[in-house]
Amino acid sequence: MKKTNELDKDVQETGDSGLSRRRFLGATALAGAVGAAGFGGAVMTRESFAAAAKEAQNNITVEPGELDEYYGFWSGGQSGEIRVMGVPSMRELMRIPVFNLDGATGWGLTNESKDVLGHDNKFPNGDAHHPHISMTDGRYDGKYMFINDKANSRVARIRLDIMKCDKITTIPNVQAIHGLRLQKVPKTNYVFCNAEYVIPHPNDGSDFSMESSFTMFNALDAETMEVAWQVIVDGNLDNTDADFTGKYAASTCYNSEKATDLAGTMRNDRDWAVVFNVERIAEAVKNGDYKTLGDSDVPVVDGRGKSPFTRYIPVPKNPHGLNTSPDGKYFIANGKLSPTCTVIAIDRLDDLFDDKIELRDTVVAEPELGLGPLHTTFDGRGNAYTTLFIDSQIAKWNVEDAIKHYNGEDVNYLRQKLDVHYQPGHNHASLTETRDADGKWLVVLSKFSKDRFLPVGPLHPENDQLIDISGDEMKLVHDGPAFAEPHDCILVRRDQIKTKKVYTRDDPYFASARAQAEEDGITLEADNKVIRDGNKVRVYMTSVAPQFGTTEFKVKQGDEVTVYVTNLDTIEDVTHGFCMVNHGVQMEVSPQQTSSVTFVADRPGVHWYYCNWFCHALHMEMRGRMLVEKA
Repeated sequence: MKKTNELDKDVQETGDSGLSRRRFLGATALAGAVGAAGFGGAVMTRESFAAAAKEAQNNITVEPGELDEYYGFWSGGQSGEIRVMGVPSMRELMRIPVFNLDGATGWGLTNESKDVLGHDNKFPNGDAHHPHISMTDGRYDGKYMFINDKANSRVARIRLDIMKCDKITTIPNVQAIHGLRLQKVPKTNYVFCNAEYVIPHPNDGSDFSMESSFTMFNALDAETMEVAWQVIVDGNLDNTDADFTGKYAASTCYNSEKATDLAGTMRNDRDWAVVFNVERIAEAVKNGDYKTLGDSDVPVVDGRGKSPFTRYIPVPKNPHGLNTSPDGKYFIANGKLSPTCTVIAIDRLDDLFDDKIELRDTVVAEPELGLGPLHTTFDGRGNAYTTLFIDSQIAKWNVEDAIKHYNGEDVNYLRQKLDVHYQPGHNHASLTETRDADGKWLVVLSKFSKDRFLPVGPLHPENDQLIDISGDEMKLVHDGPAFAEPHDCILVRRDQIKTKKVYTRDDPYFASARAQAEEDGITLEADNKVIRDGNKVRVYMTSVAPQFGTTEFKVKQGDEVTVYVTNLDTIEDVTHGFCMVNHGVQMEVSPQQTSSVTFVADRPGVHWYYCNWFCHALHMEMRGRMLVEKA
């Protein structure tokens, strides 16, 4: 809510106590839409906006000790992680390291995390964009979450029962994995992901021309995390989504010009929404009708031009977001450099692939919404919500009314525009990607925050805003600063996520530690022993608050030391840690978990280790010594 001096500034800028300059500009933009589309609508005044927000805020209090209704999973952007939030409280609950190094949990330091990242992992960074949760019959099943790394062309899988990453796959033959969505029915068999940038093949420095360059649409097997197949396309792929039949996926595609310069990528008035016939692609791969590229054995089919696998539906202009309506009827492509969204009827795609209709015959509406439409989400009541990046607004509009207007009827499809702060990118409504879209909450992820929070220097936080969409009007109820461009988020009902309170001892997450212990004749749950194998030393210890089972061990200078810690506590929330002072070594060991870390004991002398997760009144006394003899 604005302070008094901000209200005074509004009056100075506009000469009107009821409408700020931004709100006046918003009204002007809406008036332009009215003139173009032939319908009316109202922008809320400052007073009515503030009153509506206050009323909505009174309805979202989550008291101490109460639980949120939804889990929110936010991508961490350039931090490479995932953040777990409670909604509507917007409390941060946890951070899940994925592509980043995390000293708190030891992610990137422990052997278990290196088993996932790769022990030869050379990328300490990630650019995590799009988190999405596995489905069964078009509903979240709470098993996995998947997210892309645009920076290093990877896709990761997170087990939601323990909220830890268990698989990471590097996609061959491409650069910059961007859009990512999942097959919805019958279940998530495929993870669909777009590679954005075109590269020559082979990309060995012998040819830099655009003529031999292309990118690909990719499908991973959700269980094995192996790349199932790839489809060569024209243009640069952006965002993607799937239908509710399992037959089709679609992606926005810009740079139909195949240009390398900024101006060149904007010459054409229309680019494409590319539709992929998943059934035909899978059948071709099954029948061996594919090729491979370079050193990869991944099946590749050619989807350029008028292939049997793809159709390129012309849509304006440099399209960005691609979203499927929860009723399964439409793909919606967001224009970015056009004030429009394009509504594509999914039930017309069979006829399109059978060449019974033309490409644009699949388009059933193209509503004008405002400047810079990027992403659309849905409330399950027939309404769509589109972010307008340039206008810094959310446009609420009715899909069926937009179709009527496209067919010549004098219908008002625009329901409301709401100012957000500022330059919104992704938005996401509760359960919107599933059949169960419930239209309660909308999160808007705004790129700039400017005057919304205390100043923290030249680098500002971004602004996540929570909007109540349960009624006829959108009501902004919360601002929340966020760091390092949280690109996208997803909202899931809390009953759809079933987490473990403690690990089970047969959990595959530490199967490699168990295998090594068995080879050494060690019982992880009972033994505290040191095994010497040449210059490799394996130290096995248990932990029960407030004591390690091994409080002293001796090694030689230059030994490669691996410490295995098994937390025998059975009470939830009694997490231990292991930190070897001055060795860059620390890790989390949750109840009934085994974690291990490897390092070189390169300095002779006494080196203390301690529990670095507070676990007991005598936590400070939970420690031990490594004695390193001179070589």
